[in-house]
Amino acid sequence: MKRAPLVGLGTVAGIAGVLLLNPSGGSGLATSSGSATSSGSTTGTTTASNTASTSSGSVKSGSATGDSVFVRYGNVQVKVTAKNGKITDVQAVELPNGDGRSQMISQQVESMLRDQALQAQSAKINGVSGATFTSYGYATSLQSALDKLGI
Repeated sequence: MKRAPLVGLGTVAGIAGVLLLNPSGGSGLATSSGSATSSGSTTGTTTASNTASTSSGSVKSGSATGDSVFVRYGNVQVKVTAKNGKITDVQAVELPNGDGRSQMISQQVESMLRDQALQAQSAKINGVSGATFTSYGYATSLQSALDKLGI
């Protein structure tokens, strides 16, 4: 009976801690470009970017290739195409493929990650369970490409 208040207090504190870490329910993969991963670092790549101007100001259009991000199973890099500030396409330039399992996972999650990015219109994607490292690399490379486009 003496432990019940402590257990209740611990439970409430634990739930509050979880909610504080991720209040939106699971979009914690988005990061800014140039950050280091726990298992590697980002490297720069070339980019092609176009910005069109209208009488109401500049509208972001063109494509850019994000940084190549080293994750535990290989490199991840994406190319983003945008028109009038809206993401119209995301293509994986490079995904982990060092072994058969990595190739299989990359093939399975590529379209899921692309769909998430197009729906979110940002790098704030949920990722795919079972492909945590690839999802992290995808979101990081995507954010760097968006930064290069100014979106």
